[in-house]
Amino acid sequence: MNQPAVSPTLDTLFQRTLSGQPHALALLDPLNKPRVTGHQPRRLTYAEADTAIEALSAYFVESGLPANSVIAIQLPNTVEFVLTVLAAHRAGLVVAVLPLLWRHAELTAALNRTAARAIVTMSKVDGVNYSDLAMHAAAEAFSIRHVCGFGTDLPEGMASLDEVMARPPGTTRAVIQDGRKAAMISFDVTAEGFRPVPRPHFSLIAGGLAMSLEADIKQGATVMTAFTPMSFVGLASSLAVWLLCGGTLALHHPFEIDVLEQQINEHECQVLIAPAQLALRLGDSDLAARMPTLRNIIGLWRAPEQVAASEAWIAPHAPLTDVYLFGEAGLFGARRGENGMPVAVMPGPHGAPREQSGSSIAGEILLTPKGTLGLRGPMVPIAAYALPQPVDTLTAQLPRDYVDTGYAARIDRPSGAICITAPPSGIMAVGGYRFLSNDLQEWARRLGQGALLTALPDRLSGHRLAGRAQDNARAREALSELGLNPLMVEAFRDRSGPA
Repeated sequence: MNQPAVSPTLDTLFQRTLSGQPHALALLDPLNKPRVTGHQPRRLTYAEADTAIEALSAYFVESGLPANSVIAIQLPNTVEFVLTVLAAHRAGLVVAVLPLLWRHAELTAALNRTAARAIVTMSKVDGVNYSDLAMHAAAEAFSIRHVCGFGTDLPEGMASLDEVMARPPGTTRAVIQDGRKAAMISFDVTAEGFRPVPRPHFSLIAGGLAMSLEADIKQGATVMTAFTPMSFVGLASSLAVWLLCGGTLALHHPFEIDVLEQQINEHECQVLIAPAQLALRLGDSDLAARMPTLRNIIGLWRAPEQVAASEAWIAPHAPLTDVYLFGEAGLFGARRGENGMPVAVMPGPHGAPREQSGSSIAGEILLTPKGTLGLRGPMVPIAAYALPQPVDTLTAQLPRDYVDTGYAARIDRPSGAICITAPPSGIMAVGGYRFLSNDLQEWARRLGQGALLTALPDRLSGHRLAGRAQDNARAREALSELGLNPLMVEAFRDRSGPA
């Protein structure tokens, strides 16, 4: 009897390259890892990475984590993140990625919403004690049974995964490798509030294909990623792109420009994946002379409404591909032409590569009746964004077959292209951290009389928090009590003006 074709998983792609070139270099840690986490940088071949993945996967199985249960991960952009994700998938688990900017309140909400059975973190990242943060959040999440960490000085009760990787692998579990199975859960903020967004393997791979095919990444390339991995695009632009090209993945924990340039040159990277504004800054500084091995640049736009007004790309030896990001809903990419300017993006189905006739359809772009941008296609999790059914009607509503991103858009009459004009109303973003603008009022109220807290536009991170208070020490304390990350709390540096 013929068996139906099974789509690949991320682990399937890893094992495909492992079987063909086990001793090829697979993973490279950031050069500044001692400062970021206290660990020394690691260089792993595919065989060495597989041994570590086997050990971590066996630990998850031996710990009693059932197949298809959720394991939450809050890690920096280092080798440990990649190994943990692949090990979880090999053990048949679903990965919930938790941004590093999240603090206690958001962690607890995410763990409870996903019924996570375990959480994995790092002892410290950039001086912030994430192991204590995970322990406190786990104490308020009824479903958590295991708290695991990398690094030294872990709290009592937290299992050391460094010790796990140092011993031989143990128990394995037979897992059906099917790309239609759930792979990850990320988290988005919409006008309706905080929501988890689950995705299968094929959706992640579709996102990686859309980027790698549009940018024309060669097989066996060394890919440098300098984008925080704790989101759909973070996984698609790092793990998926790397596994699809079967090359080497070099990691950089954002951002130290000098260290990034040093890594690119030492590792002879051909591809750089980074926030678009950072990529444009590098392109303005004689990229061909300073980083001659680069052949492809993928710029990730957290604020896609800014693409059309961006400056020209002036490094023709390494073409720039603009990737438009729409929270956790989806993405699409467009490689710039010879003039270095952003290309027009037309509504309707788009292939990968975009300009090649007969290419596979990567997705579809549409203008909704509300004048906003809609997405559909293999990477877009339509069910996760489905609107609740109204309770005051007896007639079932037809399910929507697209996700409304909330980004204001219009059709340019002369060209017929889609023009994205504004971000979703009522939503702010500080780096990769999205929150409702109404939250600012609550945060400001906690700062005391005469305090000011606002989100200012920022070309690199979307917005940045700025504020002023009569008592800045008390302001920082109040914001910390609300669960804000220290990077955001430092908006209150002095009383002379906004940070």
